[in-house]
Amino acid sequence: MQMKHCFIMLDYPALAAVSAVIREGTFERAAEALNITPSAVSQRVRGLEERLGAVLIVRGQPCEPTELGATLRAHFDRVQLLEADLQPHLNPPEDSRAAPLTVKLAVNSDSLATWFPEAAAAFVRATGMLLDLTLDDEAHTADRLRSGEVHAVVTSDPEPVQGCRTIELGSLRYRACASPEFIARHFGNGIDPGALAKAPLLRFERRDTLQARWAFETHGVKLAAPTHWVPSTQGFVDFALRGLGWGMHPAPLTQAHIAAGTLQELPPGRPFDVKLYWTVTRIQARSLRVLTDAVRDVAAASLITD
Repeated sequence: MQMKHCFIMLDYPALAAVSAVIREGTFERAAEALNITPSAVSQRVRGLEERLGAVLIVRGQPCEPTELGATLRAHFDRVQLLEADLQPHLNPPEDSRAAPLTVKLAVNSDSLATWFPEAAAAFVRATGMLLDLTLDDEAHTADRLRSGEVHAVVTSDPEPVQGCRTIELGSLRYRACASPEFIARHFGNGIDPGALAKAPLLRFERRDTLQARWAFETHGVKLAAPTHWVPSTQGFVDFALRGLGWGMHPAPLTQAHIAAGTLQELPPGRPFDVKLYWTVTRIQARSLRVLTDAVRDVAAASLITD
């Protein structure tokens, strides 16, 4: 018996509505973004759901995608990037006011505070596109690529992602720093397990293990100390300058403070390097090629390379 396959032609205006609702969080804001009425957005979404026989958006405040809804949104985003390559060969109406396309990325906070903005600027100057950045820990940004949320990530995870390519960028150097007053108060007799157990430390979030890794590798200590939770790269520096705790800081942000004597490295002054990678979807869109080139060029000039 011959098996028949049924292919469903997707309704791209309806996909645009689904994508807008997921992006904006409500049908009303999606309508404003698409310049149509909320009723039209609702009809397009409902019509596509009925045609596919599946719910695409969980209605709420905000609206959230189902697994299929997220997959379709990711597909729509990829199609938009590919269609952008056709634009120079087409003759759009002179009164066309299409908004610039947006490329979605996941980046760790420390890269965003140091080297990544220069790469972003080079990309925007070359393409005129916009960027939608999601901040996440460098060990977990790749999960957002696997889920289809973003087109590319800066990550410390070298594991391959299906449908993507991974490029080694170099290492972001960190230094364990605190104010001179803090070091005198908590480490006046040197660093030992007892002092590290009592001295307050800074952590970005619960998944931030840099301080614990440095303490173990340099002093053989399993760190369990009083903790300030500071989810900000600049906040880390500000808390350290005010003597509130010690932490691992990106070297580019501490260089001037160390030179001025307002921060000091904790003994033995050993830096800690975190290797970073650029993982990007393999769709053959010019925008992603330009972005990848910009990221590689800036990383080569800014990060520690072997």
